[in-house]
Formats: sequence, C-alpha cells, structure tokens
Amino acid sequence: MDRSTIAIHAGRGPRTSGSPLNAPLVLASSFHGDTYAREEGSPSWEAFEEAIGALEGGSAVAFSSGTAGAAAILETLPAGARVVGPVAGYAWTRSLLAERAAVGRIVLETVDTTDTEATLRACAGADLLWLETPSNPLLEVCELDRLCAASVPVAVDSTFATPLLQRPLELGATFAMHSATKFIGGHSDLLLGVISTRDPAALRHARAQVGATPGALEAFLALRGLRTLPVRLELAQRSASTLASRLLEHPAVSAVHYPGLPGDRFHERAARFMDGFGAMLSFELQGDPDAVCGAVEVFTHAKSLGGVESLIDRRGPSLIRLSVGCEHVEDLWSDLDRALQISG
Repeated sequence: MDRSTIAIHAGRGPRTSGSPLNAPLVLASSFHGDTYAREEGSPSWEAFEEAIGALEGGSAVAFSSGTAGAAAILETLPAGARVVGPVAGYAWTRSLLAERAAVGRIVLETVDTTDTEATLRACAGADLLWLETPSNPLLEVCELDRLCAASVPVAVDSTFATPLLQRPLELGATFAMHSATKFIGGHSDLLLGVISTRDPAALRHARAQVGATPGALEAFLALRGLRTLPVRLELAQRSASTLASRLLEHPAVSAVHYPGLPGDRFHERAARFMDGFGAMLSFELQGDPDAVCGAVEVFTHAKSLGGVESLIDRRGPSLIRLSVGCEHVEDLWSDLDRALQISG
C-alpha cells in the first residue's frame, strides 16, 4: 500500500457499526484499573503512534517534543557511552550531545557525517551513531545504507524528509526520529516528537522515567495533521524545487542548498535514499540577509518550519533558510524576488 494511503488510514479504530471514523481525543490521565497515563499511554497517543509506526515499518513512541525524544535515546545508553555525532546540524541536538558529554554522561566524537569513510572509522567501538539527513540548515545528505550497515546502533533525525520521503529503519537504522512539531503536525500549533524503532521498550521506559509524555491534544492534532501530509508535502516540495531553481539564477544569490537541484553535491544521494527532495532549502546572499527577512510580506520571518505557511529565517552571516509552505508558488517568488532586490 502506498504511504500516502497509510497516512490517511493508519491509526483508526475498528470498522464496527457506530464506532467513530476518527481516533477520539481522550482527555484523561486516570483510567479504571491499574493504569496510569504516564506509564501506559492514552488512546490519543496510541492512535498517533500506530500511524507513524505503520509508515516507518516499526513501533513508534511519542514524546513531548523532538528534543525530549533525542534525550530519551541517550537515556537508553550506558553511562560513559561513546557517541559519534555530526559536526553540523540542528543546534539543539548538537547542544544536547555536547552538554551530556560535558557532564560525563557520554563521550562525544564529532565528525562530518557526509564523509562516509571518516564516519565509519569513527564508529569503531562506538555505542551510537547520530545522523541528521537531510541536515538543518544546509540540506546535507548522508550515505544511509553504508552507515546503517556499520556494527553500531544508528539514530537518524529524519525530520526534513518526513516518513513519506525517507524510511531509515528499512535501511538498518535503530531509531528514526521526527520533530512532529514540523511537517507531520503541519500547522504550527503543537509541540511533539516521535521515534520509531524495532524494539520500543527502552524508549517507553525512558519516556516514563523523565516524564517526557506528550499531551493528548497534541497527539490528536498531530494525527490530524498526518492525514493531510501527503498533499501538503507534494505541493510544498514542488514549490521548493521551483524556488530553488530560480534562486540559483538570481544575481543576488551566491549559492543554493537544495538536493533536488541536479547540480547539488548531494543530489545523487538524495535520489537514492529519498522518494522526493522535500520542502526545505537554504541559500547564501551577497547582500544583507536581515534586510531580506524584514522585507518579505508573503513569507513569514519566524523560527521553526514545516507548516502550511512559508517561513524565512537567517541562519548565518549570509545564509537564509526557507521552509516552503502551501501558498501559490508565484506569490512566493514575487515576494522573495522583491525582497532580494530591496536587499541590494
């Protein structure tokens, strides 16, 4: 069954007469019998987890945020575990790894994870390899099949790809992580994380131990967002491809980072491991990025990503990141082109 169909149908209850079509929102922390929501979960979490697990080909565990899920992965490791992590990527993940290393919880070695040979060498004797692909904000892509074949557990942050475009567990990864706040939720109205794995027991225990449980409303909203992810993502990544191609030719732009571009250095890898190139891109300016971010009217200058509204954010001295949403692509391009001209 195609994953767009799974996204719409997974996580629903039995088809019995009188039963609700949608998974219900259950606002309860106590249940009859020896059951407590923090440990056993709630029907709202379970429906969302069932749907994500079906898409990823594993068992999903939901968390209060993506960062909470990342922390839970580290909690499954023994004290002093050796972790190989990326030198670049999502700042909060890199901060989490660095802080755990600073207090002696883990031993951290960072490496350019797009360099497969260097990463494999670093993995010798490691307890965990942490990957982020495509990466934030440069859209760098790892060689997933070879890295997941290394004799070490592998955690993959697949937020930019979503479960529709990339399935790390099928390539041998131990964990596939998403910030469901982003594309899965899709409407900038929730905080949630989710991790899929073959054996979820350790993650569920870590979630209960640190209290990183998701809210029932957030899980309900994320599941509702998942139902429209196929159509949202198809439109957004089509627009992202158009914008990337036009930015590449713009005189104010010195470089574009989008693996869907044939000339991008990660294009071949992305084509191998992904079923599309996604709706995120970044580009480098010769002008003032703050001026561009301040001049847009259709794009919104804001943090986060993955919603139906297109967002723009400065991520470096000359780097701008775009999260492309569902507006008409010509409106987006007119807005961006005008802002680039204003920036000089």
